Amino acid sequence: MSKISRRDLVRVGVAGGLAALGPRSTRARATPVTPEASAPSPAASTGRVVTVVAKPGPIPIDTAKTAVIVVDMQNDFGTRGGMFDRAGIDISGIQKVVDPTARVLAAARGAGVKIIYLKMGYRPDLSDLGAPDSVNRVRHLRIDVGKNVRAPDGSESRVLVRDTWNTDIVPQLTPQPDDLIVYKTRFSGFYKTDLDDRLRKMGIKHLIVTGCTTSICVESTVRDAMFRDYLCVLLADCMSEPIGYGLPRSNHDASLLAAEVSFGWVSGSAEFIKALELHPV
Repeated sequence: MSKISRRDLVRVGVAGGLAALGPRSTRARATPVTPEASAPSPAASTGRVVTVVAKPGPIPIDTAKTAVIVVDMQNDFGTRGGMFDRAGIDISGIQKVVDPTARVLAAARGAGVKIIYLKMGYRPDLSDLGAPDSVNRVRHLRIDVGKNVRAPDGSESRVLVRDTWNTDIVPQLTPQPDDLIVYKTRFSGFYKTDLDDRLRKMGIKHLIVTGCTTSICVESTVRDAMFRDYLCVLLADCMSEPIGYGLPRSNHDASLLAAEVSFGWVSGSAEFIKALELHPV
């Protein structure tokens, strides 16, 4: 079998499937599936159609049918004194994505694009953490979920518990009154939440995805979104992944490649903002 390149994988994608990757002379040629061909007939739009430069190809999005999803950009993951920091996890990568994410949110609000924040957080009694032997409960308890702590601002708080400093969005990305906030108890924003119902009621089709961590909560949410026929565009410089950070190829890179090949599109903050600026309100 000849060596399979990244270009081959992206070209074949879902339509060809990995099983179709034979010798170059017999390799199946995939027919590209455009967003227009794969999506159901949309209702009348009051927004603008803009084209975002992305991989594997440019994608048109309707601003009236688009929402920016901010995944878990909260103190427990991205702020000194939060859960990750207390556990000795390097949060510098997450902190670096705050500025480009803030610019994306500002541009999106200016274009009338909806903003939705996902927050990982549990009830004070941890009743939604999972059964005693569930992986979710066991793994989270190892990093002190539910523990009483004193927040950097001096207030009493609890690790990954709802409505505390620990689950507040990082200050630079503070939600605005018109933004939506959805709490989740597993990695995917769709698991046992009303996110899907909210998106459908708003007529949302495209999701511009930001947040942390790339290979866990972001990827889990993107996979579930794709299964529900949402079209996701991941902004690579607006997400980060501590697992494998600094390796020649990190989990962050692997997740973006998987998204580019099978689950959606990959772009960046500059490309998304430029698309909105080229078609002003």
